[in-house]
Amino acid sequence: MIKEYLVSNAHRYASKWLVLVIDVCMISVSFVLSYLIRFNLTLDFDIDKLFIQLPIIALISAVAFVFTGSHKGVVRHTGVRDVYNIFNAICLSSILLITIVLLNREMGILNDFTVPLGIIIIHSLLSFIALTASRYVFKSLYDNLMAQGFKSNRNVLIYGAGESGILTQNALANHTKSKVRVVGYVDEDEKKVGKSINGLKVFSRAVLNRNFLVKNRISEVIFSMQNIDPKRLKDLVESLVDFPVQVKIVPPVEQWINGKLQVSQIKQIQIEDLLNRAPISIRNSKISKEVKDKVVLVTGGAGSIGSEIVRQVCTYDYKALIIIDQSESELYNLQQELKQNGYHNYLPIVGDVRDKNRLNNIFQEHRPDIVFHAAAYKHVPLMEYNSYEAIKINIAGTKVVADLALSHNTDKFIFISTDKAVNPTNVMGATKRIAEMYIACMQQQGKTKFITTRFGNVLGSNGSVIPLFKKQIDKGGPLTVTHEEVTRYFMTIPEASQLVLEAGAMGDGGEIFIFDMGESVKIFDLAKNMIKLSGLRYPEDINIKITGLRPGEKLYEELLANGENTLPTYHKKIMISKSRTFDYTLIRSKIDELCVSNMFFNGSTISLMKEIVPEYISNNSELCSFDKKKPKVKSERSLKKVL
Repeated sequence: MIKEYLVSNAHRYASKWLVLVIDVCMISVSFVLSYLIRFNLTLDFDIDKLFIQLPIIALISAVAFVFTGSHKGVVRHTGVRDVYNIFNAICLSSILLITIVLLNREMGILNDFTVPLGIIIIHSLLSFIALTASRYVFKSLYDNLMAQGFKSNRNVLIYGAGESGILTQNALANHTKSKVRVVGYVDEDEKKVGKSINGLKVFSRAVLNRNFLVKNRISEVIFSMQNIDPKRLKDLVESLVDFPVQVKIVPPVEQWINGKLQVSQIKQIQIEDLLNRAPISIRNSKISKEVKDKVVLVTGGAGSIGSEIVRQVCTYDYKALIIIDQSESELYNLQQELKQNGYHNYLPIVGDVRDKNRLNNIFQEHRPDIVFHAAAYKHVPLMEYNSYEAIKINIAGTKVVADLALSHNTDKFIFISTDKAVNPTNVMGATKRIAEMYIACMQQQGKTKFITTRFGNVLGSNGSVIPLFKKQIDKGGPLTVTHEEVTRYFMTIPEASQLVLEAGAMGDGGEIFIFDMGESVKIFDLAKNMIKLSGLRYPEDINIKITGLRPGEKLYEELLANGENTLPTYHKKIMISKSRTFDYTLIRSKIDELCVSNMFFNGSTISLMKEIVPEYISNNSELCSFDKKKPKVKSERSLKKVL
């Protein structure tokens, strides 16, 4: 019954004043013991003086404890800092006692109050040992009580025996209801292997095999390494997904709550953690100088990339930020987010980039210095049979904004393109390539610097494959993959947006900036890993269904077109495409013709697109017929020659 009472009330904390009273009592007992030790465990000393000295010793100690705050620590969680506070309190009380003894000798304030120096030294040592030992004993009793009250049902290995790993172990040990027993650490540092930390053995990487995990009934492996290389983390996790263990990860230190790790923050590792790239610096002096006291306009500002560009621009000293998007709900959500973060000097505008009169009024009123054009339709299968809308926004919309930027003497126009514009096999990619070509034509017209940025898929964007897989896993599967060999490049939204800002700052006009996307990812393998990371088995629990390539879809994406090469920049993740030259007058007239034809729902738009972009060859689409019947006209031959 007593045990049940203690377990049920273990969550309660003792009052700091109760701790203070107990500490003062222990100091008093230690003072008596110091006399006994000093006089060889006999009473051969003046006991009356002892009783006169005790209240003064207790008062001095109480003052020292209150001053240092040593009584405020939670005893069950006593750590090095608490022991340090106790040491400070004992030193302070000893200094105060010696000072009072010396003053009393000179001034005689307190009659018969004198304490030998030997007694003070012995008393200090005894007090420090008694207070630290009592806390350790109480902490051990508490841990044993909790171990009996809350039987552990999970054995855990912590990967990383550094400071982060030790703090993770402490967080698990101090969390009374975690029901976790840490078996040990795993570390790649041979100097640590075989040693013990906090009583737990450090194992080598070799123990992460099925026999060891099953024998020790390991149910979780927690990665707690702050600066681990993303590729290394990916390899380690993939080596564990076939074993019957959950793989978890500790968040970066900057995400810890008030600088302390909470058990609730240790999350099951997600596929995004494995695809994430090295962290980048959000603030950059070159970008800061570029946007300082400038009016910045972002089209598609409520979308995945556009909204992140807005967030990052908000961290700089700009003059005004104009955010345009046709999606009212998403724009409202972004506005509320910016308000909550305390940002100012921004204006959300519900508008369509295809509306030239509306855009012209905005340009006239606000006179933007820098334009980031992120508005676009981007879903390949949808746009394949909605070419009218794809041409209207991706080409005509880009044309409207670019023309207005030129006529209103905007300093820079940064166009956000996609890797699907390279050797396009679908309508969406072809429209983005034609938009790139129009931007190149505009560079020849005036002082505005027209810059293009090109990159692949971004993690977490609308329509990304990862959220789709998560929904399919939640529903019990199957996961749908278009082809077993299909691969894609991935980049995080913050990194892509940061590199867009960086490219915009360094661009002098006319460049196509290519971003380093790292290694391409096989989507079939990504799907398998997502199943396994969810604690399920493939194919026993959830299977993967091959659905076939969607209309216009490629097996793999490219960042460079045929005939393009790259030049390095000062930023290792940004390269400049050395693009092909072409007849700007001819291309611009063809693009104008395409936009006019599209306005009248002319059926020749696809043929015109293929004429403008000869490398545009449809794939797995009804539009393949336009390739077979494409007329061999003189204008097309001339286009091929210049392109």
